[in-house]
Amino acid sequence: MSQRSAVIERNTLETRIRVSLDLDGSGAGERQTGVGFFDHMLDQLARHGLLDLDVQAEGDLHVDDHHTVEDVGIALGQAFASAVGDKRGLVRYGHAYCPLDEALGRAVVDLSGRPGLWFRVDFPVERIGEFDTQLVEEFWRGFVNHAGVTLHLDSLSGHNGHHIAETLFKAAGRALRLACSEDPRLDGALPSTKGAL
Repeated sequence: MSQRSAVIERNTLETRIRVSLDLDGSGAGERQTGVGFFDHMLDQLARHGLLDLDVQAEGDLHVDDHHTVEDVGIALGQAFASAVGDKRGLVRYGHAYCPLDEALGRAVVDLSGRPGLWFRVDFPVERIGEFDTQLVEEFWRGFVNHAGVTLHLDSLSGHNGHHIAETLFKAAGRALRLACSEDPRLDGALPSTKGAL
């Protein structure tokens, strides 16, 4: 693993989760949460963010998928915060638009140190297969709260729930990839006038 990597284990009465993250990867890794559609979305995030990402999760799926999805977001956020380090020399901001047929998603991220999610997405369906579409927002809220990033996610068009969700994960991956990239003109300086992020 590179220096920009982390391993997080989160064990509660509801879930047991292990996340391994390398920011300088190629999209490799296995995502096994027991929630098929969610695994597919994590695959999109890793591939388009060029993140080596392993996620192993065991949750109380007999209740529903909520705890598993949210807690993976929390653990991934913690891993991201650890891997990104002090953010010196990084671009800091990232944005991306990703289409999938009729759907178009936009992600804009700031490695600000201030957690915040602005989620402007109206799913036309309550479920994608067995997956509750409300959990997309829950995952990203768990992530930003523990990664310490500001993230805007917008669905600009679309009528297929699967397509809408997928554009958001792809766009977020690409936006994070850009924000975590090194800016050679900064020469290792912190990308802030405050002297801290």
